[in-house]
Amino acid sequence: NELFPLAVRGSEGLYMVNGPPSFTESTAFQRDSGKNCKAVAFSKDGSLFAWCNGEKVNVVNITRAELLHSFDLPKTVCLEFSPKNNVLATWQAYATAKDGTAGVSNLQLHDLRTGKCLKSFIQKKMQNWCPCWADDESICARNVNNEVHFFENNNFNTIANKLHLQKVSDFVLSPGAQPTKVAVYVPGSKGAPSFVRLYQYPNFGGPQSALANKSFFKADKVTMLWNKKATAVLVVASTEVDKSGASYYGEQTLHYVGASGESAVVQLPKNGPIYDVAWSPNSVEFCAVYGFMPAKATVFNLKCDPVFDFGTGPRNAAYYSPHGHILVLAGFGNLRGQMEVWDVKNYKLISKPVASDSTYFAWCPDGEHIVTATCAPRLRVGNGYKIWHYTGSVLHSYEVPPDEEMWQVFWQPFLDGVFPERAVRYQAVPSELPSAEPRPAQAYRPPALRNKPVTGSKLHEDEPPQNMKPQLGGSDKPVSKIALKNQRKHEAKKAAKQEAKADAHQGPAQVKTPQNALQNTVPAMTTGDPEVDKKIKNLKKKLKAIEQLKEQAAAGKQLEKNQVEKIQKEATLLKELEDLELGV
Repeated sequence: NELFPLAVRGSEGLYMVNGPPSFTESTAFQRDSGKNCKAVAFSKDGSLFAWCNGEKVNVVNITRAELLHSFDLPKTVCLEFSPKNNVLATWQAYATAKDGTAGVSNLQLHDLRTGKCLKSFIQKKMQNWCPCWADDESICARNVNNEVHFFENNNFNTIANKLHLQKVSDFVLSPGAQPTKVAVYVPGSKGAPSFVRLYQYPNFGGPQSALANKSFFKADKVTMLWNKKATAVLVVASTEVDKSGASYYGEQTLHYVGASGESAVVQLPKNGPIYDVAWSPNSVEFCAVYGFMPAKATVFNLKCDPVFDFGTGPRNAAYYSPHGHILVLAGFGNLRGQMEVWDVKNYKLISKPVASDSTYFAWCPDGEHIVTATCAPRLRVGNGYKIWHYTGSVLHSYEVPPDEEMWQVFWQPFLDGVFPERAVRYQAVPSELPSAEPRPAQAYRPPALRNKPVTGSKLHEDEPPQNMKPQLGGSDKPVSKIALKNQRKHEAKKAAKQEAKADAHQGPAQVKTPQNALQNTVPAMTTGDPEVDKKIKNLKKKLKAIEQLKEQAAAGKQLEKNQVEKIQKEATLLKELEDLELGV
């Protein structure tokens, strides 16, 4: 059934295309052929649609195909609906008057029932221009001169509450039902750290009233991401400059802040930028894509422990499907558009499609289809979009004529629960279109090497994916601390024995310890503390000698008294080694 249209904005005008299976132009929306459409927005439930065509801002009801309002605001460049469709917010670029006096209000809030303007504000910056509503519209907030002002029940003439901290530069309201929580970011100054604090509205009485507080020194800007259940916030803190000179992206760190007060730094096992972080819609896991290329991707739980590691690959983005059962890892922008589609219940790879030159990716609300697009101004050639099934099939493809541009493509939204979750498929769904991509061009070879056989030298070996869940009894139940400790001891003992054996047989050649299922076991090579490393080395030496003595005894050699005593100390030495390696 054709339920999910796609809005397309470009030099060919503004129009809607029906989703699978027909892909015909939608009759519910009359095409606006003007070449000057600057701003478009759907309401959260997808029933209303607004756009500015350079003359007016129009609002239509898509389901009934009727025009509701037309506002005379030709210079509007941003539009947004409140979550329950009571208010339309519009923003025009701010301009001061010729004589230098303050300009006119450029942020308008319109009542969508009556069409009247509820309130106008001066909002100079385009960044964070739009007021933020709680999902039930009980409160609405905006940042004014580093204070957060709260309005209740869309009454914008009275400021119901203020959150006043020294300099709030950003805030995010929690999604979902009341009570609403607020995450605020205050940048550090004069040697004081930056911090993120969580509050529950309207309890803003000083630091004691905060639900949680996380401070950090390395932050010029932060991104705060609430999970759907509003139990935790992920904070990506970045500096503009990487002092070590290792990256021109600056430096990033990932922090976890729980609404019940706990906080942690998420330990990422590979150095380099954090490209993307995404919460699973289930709110109990998140995925991070990080590290110098080829980047790593890992799913973590709420304890910030790795659950599954996808290894390394050419990727810089992660997208969970609306139901959270599928995760797409992709490499867009300066990468070639490779996608990996994973079933995250079973951690199995479903497909590896390639959408080269993509500047945009979005899941369809049905959780089955995906759109990728190449849009201007990011890329001015080859503009168009493709609609895929997640199993890798291209179901529909459109490219604009050579002299035209496409600026934006996006699905009509739907509320959660409209589309039921379907079982994951692995077999590619049938498609009329040929498979998407030509073979990639051969790697460049300098003239001197062209007639010689190709050697299989790679710049780097990709790490394979691996499950990081503690594999105890094969269940997903949380593992008790004692069981974990015992398992770690067992792992450490095994590793120490293997290494001692290997050393006895091979002398100095090192044998890699097996890759561990548990992230907390420290590799036998180094702990980062030279003193501890020295002790470990001595213990291993003694254990190696004991191993040799045991072999001699087994071969029938009569041992001295002191040698027998040495062998008796093996258990104590092993215990010492375990404790050191575990950092106990």
